[in-house]
Amino acid sequence: MPTSRTGRPPAPRAPRRPAAPRLARENRVLAFYSSARRGWDRPLTAYYLIFGGSLLITVLGLVMVYSASQITALQMSLPGSYFFRKQMLAAVIGAGLLLAASRMPVKLHRALAYPILAGAVFLMALVQIPGIGVSVNGNQNWISLGGSFQIQPSEFGKLALVLWGADLLARKQDKKLLTQWKHMLVPLVPAAFMLLGLIMIGGDMGTAIILTAILFGLLWLAGAPTRLFAGVLSVAAVLGLILIKTSANRMARLQCLGATEPQSGPVDCWQAVHGIYALASGGIFGSGLGASVEKWGQLPEAHTDFIFAVTGEELGLAGTLSVLALFAALGYAGIRVAGRTEDPFVRYAAGGVTTWITAQAVINIGAVLGLLPIAGVPLPLFSYGGSALLPTMFAIGLLIAFARDEPAARAALAMRQPRFGRKRGAGGTGFGRSPRRWNTMRRRASAARSSGER
Repeated sequence: MPTSRTGRPPAPRAPRRPAAPRLARENRVLAFYSSARRGWDRPLTAYYLIFGGSLLITVLGLVMVYSASQITALQMSLPGSYFFRKQMLAAVIGAGLLLAASRMPVKLHRALAYPILAGAVFLMALVQIPGIGVSVNGNQNWISLGGSFQIQPSEFGKLALVLWGADLLARKQDKKLLTQWKHMLVPLVPAAFMLLGLIMIGGDMGTAIILTAILFGLLWLAGAPTRLFAGVLSVAAVLGLILIKTSANRMARLQCLGATEPQSGPVDCWQAVHGIYALASGGIFGSGLGASVEKWGQLPEAHTDFIFAVTGEELGLAGTLSVLALFAALGYAGIRVAGRTEDPFVRYAAGGVTTWITAQAVINIGAVLGLLPIAGVPLPLFSYGGSALLPTMFAIGLLIAFARDEPAARAALAMRQPRFGRKRGAGGTGFGRSPRRWNTMRRRASAARSSGER
C-alpha cells in the first residue's frame, strides 16, 4: 500500500457519484406526460382552447389582412388601411355576436334556428333578383348594402343549416325516430339541397362544398348507417362531377393541381403557382412582417383566399405551423364538447360547427398548398371578409356556450371566487383585499356598538 510523506496511509477517496440512470430520466418524462395529461383533461380545457384559439386566430388574421391588403388598396386609389378598417369593424361587431351567443341559453339557440333559416333563404333568393344581387368574380351571390358594403347571404346559410339541422335531429332523437332512415333524411336532406340549389344558381361551388360537409357531419353524428351515408355521398359526388364538367372555369382549376409553371399548357395557373412561390420563399421564419413580394400584384386575392400564402412568405414555416396548430386545437375542442355532452342538440350543433370550420380551413389551406383545387373559400376567422367573419364568430360563441354548459365546467366556474369580494360596493367599499377579513371587522364593529361603545 502506498504511504504519504508522513508515513500514514492515504485517506480513502470518496467514491465517484454514478451518472443519473436512464430510469430516472424516463420517470421524469413520464411524470411530465402525466401532469400534462391531467392538465389537458381539466373541465375548462375546451373552454380555454375555443376562446383563446379563436381570439389568437382573429388577431393574427387582422394583422395579416393589414399587411396583405395595403398594396391592393393603394392600387385601387384607396388608403392603405382601407380593408383593415373594414375588417376591424366586422371583428368588433362579430365580438358582440360572440359574447351574445356565448351567454344565450340552449333553449334560445334552438328558438333562433327557424328564424335564421328563414332569413337566410329569403336573402339567398334576393340575390337572384336583378338590381339587388351583385356579381363578384363571376359569382352572383352578393347583395349591395350601399357604398362599399356588401353581404354574402350564403355565409349565413352555413349557420342556418347547423342550428336548424341540430334542432331537427335532436327533436327526432327525443321521439326515437332516428332509427328509421326516412326520418333521418327528411326533411334535413331536401332542405339542405334547397340551400345548395340557391347557392349553385349563383355559381358559388366553394360554399356549396362546405354546406355539403356540414350535412354529412350532421348525418354522421346522427348515426346514419353506412349504406345510407354512402348513398347520399354518391349522389353528391355525381352532382359535383356534373357541375365541374359543365364549367370551363372549374375544369381549369382542377387541371392546375400540381402545376409548377404559371402557364401549364392551355390552362392559366397563375394564382396557384404564385401561391406556391410565396410559401417557398418564406423559409423557416419568413421574410418579415410586411415584406412580402408576391402581394405586389403577383398574387391575386392576397388578402382573401390566399392570405395563408402571404402568411407563409412573411412569417415562414413557423407562422404557418402556428396557424395550423390553432385550428387543430379549435377542432379538438369542438370534438371534445360534442363528445362529452348529454344534450343531443348540443352534440349536433357543436359537431356541425366543428365540421364547418375544419372543412373550410382544410379546403382553403389545401388549395394554397396545391393539394386541392381552388374553391374560392376564405380561411375562417383569418381572411378578409365581414360576411364570412360574422356568422363564424357567432358559431364560435355557440361552442363557448356549450363548453361552459358542461356539468364539470359549470362546477369549476362556480368554485371560483372574485378577487375583491363577492359584490363590489357591498358594505360601503368592497375594495378590501380579503372578504373574510372585512367580514371579521364588520362583526367586531357590530359587537362594539351593541355593548354601548361609539
